[in-house]
Amino acid sequence: MNFLKNQFRVNHRIRATEVRVIAQQGAQVGVLPISQALKLAMEQGLDLVEVAPDAKPPVCRIVDFGKFRYEIAKRAKTETRHIHATKLKELKFHINIGEHDYAIRLRHAKGFLEKGMRVKMSLYFRGREMQHQELGVQLMRRILQDIALYAHTDSEPRLIGKTLHLILVPGKAKPKLSGTQASASIPRTSHAHPAPTNSSRPFGTNIKIDLKSTPFSK
Repeated sequence: MNFLKNQFRVNHRIRATEVRVIAQQGAQVGVLPISQALKLAMEQGLDLVEVAPDAKPPVCRIVDFGKFRYEIAKRAKTETRHIHATKLKELKFHINIGEHDYAIRLRHAKGFLEKGMRVKMSLYFRGREMQHQELGVQLMRRILQDIALYAHTDSEPRLIGKTLHLILVPGKAKPKLSGTQASASIPRTSHAHPAPTNSSRPFGTNIKIDLKSTPFSK
């Protein structure tokens, strides 16, 4: 007979007349009449749980059923988390995406991230949009800023062909070093560097792009 997941016959609900008994520590007790197996479990203040009903004879374990059920549920939850962690969801959009569609993509991304899934944001360039790749980078920066409470990235956006990709990983990013700590860890140099432009700023800089002001706005 098939059972729903995590459902077991316990103690007097066990129907078999004899069962193979496994002690609490995992030792084989042997095949016993059900009355003797129940007595053995009760003497230890524990439960007799049928774990393999289709075996001949059925296999039962002497355990604390409350703890046993908790461990089964915990294991199932861990397995589900690992399955989700290996999944990668992709969301596609263009530079001229409207605010409404942007909000929808962001909401979908948050939903996937909350389930432990990674999300690939794919921005597709069309025609002359390839001449303005910096707008795509700025849009990716905005995404990372707007979703910072749910995700971070381990690498900068990558341009593959005509598509800019950004992988979002569940969980907040690790806090950055303070100005004092950062300056202490970076070797001093006498060379002066020009102030970074929008296209050369480090990834993660807070930049707000107005989706309605791009050359490709609808």
